[in-house]
Amino acid sequence: MRNILIGGLAASVLAFGQANADEQTLKVGTVAGPETEVMQVAADIAEREHGLNVEIIEFTDYVTPNAALADGSLDANAYQHEPYMQSMVEDRGYDFAIAGRTFVYPIGAYSEKYDSIEALPDGATIALPNDPSNEGRSLILLHNEGLITLDDPENLEATPLDVVENPHGFEFREIEAAQLPRVLPDVDMAFINNTFAQPAGLTLDDALLKEGAESPYVNIIAVRAGDEDKESIQQLVDAYQSDEVEAKAEELFGAQAVPGWK
Repeated sequence: MRNILIGGLAASVLAFGQANADEQTLKVGTVAGPETEVMQVAADIAEREHGLNVEIIEFTDYVTPNAALADGSLDANAYQHEPYMQSMVEDRGYDFAIAGRTFVYPIGAYSEKYDSIEALPDGATIALPNDPSNEGRSLILLHNEGLITLDDPENLEATPLDVVENPHGFEFREIEAAQLPRVLPDVDMAFINNTFAQPAGLTLDDALLKEGAESPYVNIIAVRAGDEDKESIQQLVDAYQSDEVEAKAEELFGAQAVPGWK
């Protein structure tokens, strides 16, 4: 009986230790590139100040990190803005929540053929990111510039089918976001998220059109619903929303990363 009690106690201690270790370990998804470097700074702070082990998992697309969060492969991800997350929730039935805000990364329209939006010719081919919200984000910029007219300029998921007036006869090509820098030489203009523009050597100073700091597309730390108030998650958010992380983002992006938590 004594051996059974000791064995049971040992098993309980081991189980408690494993549970405690699990609570102090987070798997966080990011999109490969400079945003991962920013998250690494937050991970270092979380370990130093909270004893939290943050394992960063890198992805090369916008869809897989949410699938991995939904199936439990990740505890959180940090790469998307709220309109994109909401579109994925509606399309795929995910049950996600926002744990905290990160940065606004304004989208820009770039060209290797023209140095101003006024020089863009009639019939120009314009490449758009093909994910649900960033495509609408790009078309709204064109609408606000007076180059096209959308039937509902408040529709964040607008597509070329929602263009009711196209006086310049623009041709739209819908391209996976990560591929947009590669197709830039083959089109007249392309809307490219900063996630992919910066590694390609593009800055907002080069953009023919760009969002301002008032953009509603603030990036977020997303988690499964119910996890947003977990201590470890809030420790990660606290570490991210720090002066050190802001300084790293400024080093990598300059004025192209605007803190969304201030």
